[in-house]
Amino acid sequence: MTLSPIPAVMLEPMVRAALLEDLGRAGDLTSDAIVPKEHRATTVLTARQAGVVAGLDLAMLALRLIDPAVEMSVQCPDGSKVAPGEVIASVSGPARAILTAERTALNFLCHLSGIATVTASIVAAVEGHGTRIVCTRKTTPGLRAVEKYAVRAGGGSNHRFGLDDAILIKDNHVAIAGGIRPAIERARSAVGHLVKIEVEVDTLAQLEEAMALAPDAVLLDNMSAEELRQAVEMVGGRAITEASGRITPATAPAIAATGVDLLSIGWLTHSAPILDIGLDYREL
Repeated sequence: MTLSPIPAVMLEPMVRAALLEDLGRAGDLTSDAIVPKEHRATTVLTARQAGVVAGLDLAMLALRLIDPAVEMSVQCPDGSKVAPGEVIASVSGPARAILTAERTALNFLCHLSGIATVTASIVAAVEGHGTRIVCTRKTTPGLRAVEKYAVRAGGGSNHRFGLDDAILIKDNHVAIAGGIRPAIERARSAVGHLVKIEVEVDTLAQLEEAMALAPDAVLLDNMSAEELRQAVEMVGGRAITEASGRITPATAPAIAATGVDLLSIGWLTHSAPILDIGLDYREL
């Protein structure tokens, strides 16, 4: 899968907000006091543990918003696997700017690389089953676009980006509508022909009821592996099947083996640990 970059116009507001939060009211007191204005420096972004890189565009943008004279030379682009000690990129330019933007740049890069890394690990765990790993809307407020990008960098795919992407009828919608049938029927009458409809089911009985109404996809929530196998057989290719709930790297292979099309995993974005990456100074 080709990893297309996110346009800078989408990235700039979140990077600018992060820099402003850090700069406060008086800017970088430490660097401005210690580092001569004309001093230039070369630094390297180095992986301190194995993982997958994501977020270099945000790191570069953080540096250049402080000073456009900063330059980055990338050795390991987003989506690359890196080993401990491997140089991801070199950064050179005005030393004050590099030091001022360092933490913001690393916050984005380490966080997104962490998401890409855990995604890659679970993608590898289900290899050979034809099952795709997808993220959810359980994202950090304001960072959804880049966190979902990081999932793609790790070899995963994206579920909805927001409430306006598609219709996903969940248990509370069903309860308030008075059942699966009225929920699906109302949804279908309210949207255009290009909008997909997915319905969440907890039991095989609910699945049978939903399939009678021909949804585009079914979300099989918290089902056992045996129930998932039966569900895939019941659907028979008439809809996309998506498993969710308590999926871990240990359980993912068995779930993928049931034949479901997608494994939906919220912790890829809401609980992934960072990938430890450092910015190290090098003498000119």
